[in-house]
Amino acid sequence: RRSRLPAPLHLALTLATYAAVPARERLGVALAALRLARVDVTKAATDEETFGSWLARHGQSPRAVEALWSLITVATLNISPDEASLALAAMVFQTGLFGDAAAADIGLPGAPLGLLHGHAGAVALAAAGVDVRLGARVHSLVTGPTRGPVVHTDDGGLEADAVILAVPHDVAAGLLPPGSTGAEGLRMSPIINAHVVFDRRVLAEPFAALLGGDLQWVFDRTAISGLPSGQYLAASISAADGLIGLRTHELRERLLPQFVAAFPDAASAEVLDFFVTREPAATFRQAAGTAKLRPGPVTATPGVYLAGAWTATGWPATMEGAVRSGTMAATAALAERAAHDSPSDPEGARA
Repeated sequence: RRSRLPAPLHLALTLATYAAVPARERLGVALAALRLARVDVTKAATDEETFGSWLARHGQSPRAVEALWSLITVATLNISPDEASLALAAMVFQTGLFGDAAAADIGLPGAPLGLLHGHAGAVALAAAGVDVRLGARVHSLVTGPTRGPVVHTDDGGLEADAVILAVPHDVAAGLLPPGSTGAEGLRMSPIINAHVVFDRRVLAEPFAALLGGDLQWVFDRTAISGLPSGQYLAASISAADGLIGLRTHELRERLLPQFVAAFPDAASAEVLDFFVTREPAATFRQAAGTAKLRPGPVTATPGVYLAGAWTATGWPATMEGAVRSGTMAATAALAERAAHDSPSDPEGARA
């Protein structure tokens, strides 16, 4: 819990009493955090170094890494500190710990994300006169020297003044000429979500962070799912490379004992349902050296722009980064159109 002190002192008491890190190491953790605040995340050399090597150079023990640094890094970057880019990891901690004191507060949605984002976005777009076509898969993107880009979808062809490809990097690469994105070297990191419905409450808190096993963050989704009784827990497992290939019954056998170990009341509870959702390509792999593979919004193809959390936003692969990428792409498209509209052309000035 944070205090009312300004950052970074707002978490000093919490760190000083954090039993998961041995008492003799807590001061070293605090000193490392202060050094991390001074890391220049804009330098290419920072991105080329792994966060794990930086932590080792600053005296962080395996226990401190597991109990604190990895707990946050894996959840935010979807990769272990031993692989993660120091620049991206430092950006996460600088933003969350050394910015506003409330920056690291954890908010839980009180409604399904489809309602929070999808419905709200649809209402805003409709009010702006936007034509949204769902389920219209894009087959190809054709460009030419004398016309704007033409998008071929299940609905037919659509000629546009500008096209923003807000798709995964491998999909964008398939729609553009070879080498257009420069992101062909990016790899992907998986996420697994294990969903368990118990016949009674086994977790008293709205969420929990777990150490020492496969389970990382566990959330109570009972109310949001509309479940009238029992408890519905969802465990989000990031950097799930070792689990993504397991079948559901294998994951059940492996994970249910960990639920019981973490929440003793689960030992006497009946499991009403267990299912798994998998995202093999949940995010791009935010490893050291990936900054040079993340393109900006402008492509070499006239009228075509890129958006997505994998582009060069300066942020990790998060919703916040994705939103920034969309803003950057739209700004670039509007700027190019404004440049083509000659002030001496009345028709262009009115466009």
